[in-house]
Amino acid sequence: MVSPGIDLLKGEIPIEQESVVLHENVVTGLVLVDIINGFCTVGAGNMAPREPNSQISRMINESERLARLFCEKKWPILAFIDSHHPHKPEEPYPPHCIAGTDESNLVPALQWLENEPNVTIRRKDCIDGYLGSTEDDGSNVFVDWVKKNQIKAILAVGICTDVCVLDFVCSTLSARNRGFLTPLEDVVVYSRGCATFDLPLHVARNIKGALAHPQEFMHHVGLYMAKGRGAKIACEVSFHAPKKP
Repeated sequence: MVSPGIDLLKGEIPIEQESVVLHENVVTGLVLVDIINGFCTVGAGNMAPREPNSQISRMINESERLARLFCEKKWPILAFIDSHHPHKPEEPYPPHCIAGTDESNLVPALQWLENEPNVTIRRKDCIDGYLGSTEDDGSNVFVDWVKKNQIKAILAVGICTDVCVLDFVCSTLSARNRGFLTPLEDVVVYSRGCATFDLPLHVARNIKGALAHPQEFMHHVGLYMAKGRGAKIACEVSFHAPKKP
């Protein structure tokens, strides 16, 4: 049940969302952040939902819809997949998405992406996909993806709104501002295509070291922080149909 306090939060820190239209003449790349079993599939692991969750289900449905449209148009897609070494914990989170396990695989609704030629898949071992794209030689898979495809706009979806999505968006915007991601101009976060986890206060109190994480609150905060860093927040995303000759 959504707390009535969410209305107070939205009143105190409102977010101006917009309808975003993607045009054929602007190269747009879709970034899917950690839409994997370990974060989305009920009972799949320590960080997975314990019961069906409407926000997560909506995020998966919207992400799949966009991914299919991008593939139809052969537009570039990059999918980040959380993938950790079992002996390298990621504090403060419990072990999750261990490399080689089903936790570290795309959710069933998106597994078809692995066979699409316009899709780049990056397994990362940290929260931030930008940093997690860095190779041993100093190159960066994400940066190379932007430059190779001459991407001018990024549309970001995935989980968690206030953790992995936010960290990636913040790093990308900082890199753009420094001129590291030419020709990138815009970063768009689609609110209905994002979700976060739910850990209510009454549950967190019974878990040693846990912090409360009310889902609707933190989803809103994540979007608010992304907006404050310079991202556009979209309430809906559509495609501009080119004029017929």
